[in-house]
Amino acid sequence: MTKGNAFIIGATGQIGRAAVRALAADGWDVTAASRGGGRDATWPQEVRAVALDRGDDAALAAALGDGCDVLVDMVAMEERHAAQLTGLADRIGSAVVISTGAVYEDDKGRSFDTQDEPDGFPRYPVPIRESQATVAPGDATYGTRKVAIERHLLAAADRLPTTLLRAGAIHGPYCRTPREIHFVKRVLDGRPVRILAYGGLSQFHPVHISNLAELIRLAAARPGARVLNGGDPDVPAAAEISSAVDAVMGVESELVIVDGPPPRDGVGETPWGPDHPIVYDMSAAGRELGYRPVTTYAESLPATVEWLADRLRAQDWREAFPKLSVRYGPGGGPFDYAAEDAWLREQR
Repeated sequence: MTKGNAFIIGATGQIGRAAVRALAADGWDVTAASRGGGRDATWPQEVRAVALDRGDDAALAAALGDGCDVLVDMVAMEERHAAQLTGLADRIGSAVVISTGAVYEDDKGRSFDTQDEPDGFPRYPVPIRESQATVAPGDATYGTRKVAIERHLLAAADRLPTTLLRAGAIHGPYCRTPREIHFVKRVLDGRPVRILAYGGLSQFHPVHISNLAELIRLAAARPGARVLNGGDPDVPAAAEISSAVDAVMGVESELVIVDGPPPRDGVGETPWGPDHPIVYDMSAAGRELGYRPVTTYAESLPATVEWLADRLRAQDWREAFPKLSVRYGPGGGPFDYAAEDAWLREQR
């Protein structure tokens, strides 16, 4: 006997692949919807894959047919996507929607949206609870759009109970903007030194796709109107991540620690931010869902590194990860080795 019908939008994305596996293994009849209608090789044969343009309201309604017991939405990016779901509330038992920790703002109104401004990086309490203030809803940024989605769905909780998962720094295979590239590429390029600003202590709470999939699995079985953080059990600092990647790849690099901000543009920066830790409180997920993480950062890292290294060996990093290329623009981006070497020569 199955637990019911689960319909997943964005099934072939990074989180979706893991969520399909988790729900299928837990006894759900899973329909995996994606733009291309593809399948992951690790999915059971019983999983039904369908092609869907989620921007097409009629196509979504047709794909749902008579409805589902739970709908999991990986790609709700603006309020109209939330309106799609509430418009079909009579066919959906409950929903689980991926949101982001980027919705939070600190007590001075700083958030991810202000981090590039002078003194604009947020200084959150440690850990950040779900009750922390959020940015105002709107269309301006990723964070404001996610808040608009959250508020729309929570306002319709009587018709469509929805669990919103505020994910941290997502990691694992199939990531379009993998932070681990910062160290994996340096190993592949034979770089012997890692320059780390802010004392190598930068922390940005990671969440592995299998831990997010576990949260989705638990929320599907316990429908409700709630907002929960999504994070791993551990929050390694940048220096720890550097050493962990080295260990997986069988090398040992020299760490050059800078006490403070980058000594010059880009040198010593990492994707884990400056010296203001971003750490999410996971106690609510434990209380409300009985959540227990299924992996740690270190345990999950070998598979991530293997996938990432294979991609980097096959093609240039800008071609392998075009979304990262757009973020960094022309030039060396995070791999400006000439600037690193020039600064190192000055120190020696």
